[in-house]
Amino acid sequence: MKTPNYLYAIFLFTFLFSACVEDRFFEKNVAIPDGSWAIDYRPEFIVAVDDTLTKYNFYVNIRNSGTYPYSNLYFFIKTMFPDGRFAIDTVECTLADEQGKWLGKGSGDIIDHQIMFKMKTAFPLKGNYTFLFEQGMREKELKHILDVGLRIEKFEQK
Repeated sequence: MKTPNYLYAIFLFTFLFSACVEDRFFEKNVAIPDGSWAIDYRPEFIVAVDDTLTKYNFYVNIRNSGTYPYSNLYFFIKTMFPDGRFAIDTVECTLADEQGKWLGKGSGDIIDHQIMFKMKTAFPLKGNYTFLFEQGMREKELKHILDVGLRIEKFEQK
């Protein structure tokens, strides 16, 4: 019996898609309620780690509407380690160039950004790490931010 061509296409698509995500260790995105990031809303990402030798690149994912009024976004990432210690990073995400053109990818009025904030970093301890995101734009309600997320990929030497 001859295999239909569409089965080959499905196999090829599945193979290519799985190859694209094999370096991803963790990724989660959280919708911002009503597209307005309240100063006291802190999305949380819990990452289970059992490998302290591998190095990773850390990214923040931002999705904004085209009516977001700023060219950047400041926020804080509080990392809580398995042993109770914590660290706080201030992250600036440049979302648009000087002419106001969005730097991310998107269609229509929704723009997606993926911005690296740590490179070639290993987790020092095994256990659960908690990452809390807090907007730092000094507004009680930061409108037109739709989603935020954390992506961690294995660092690949090229």
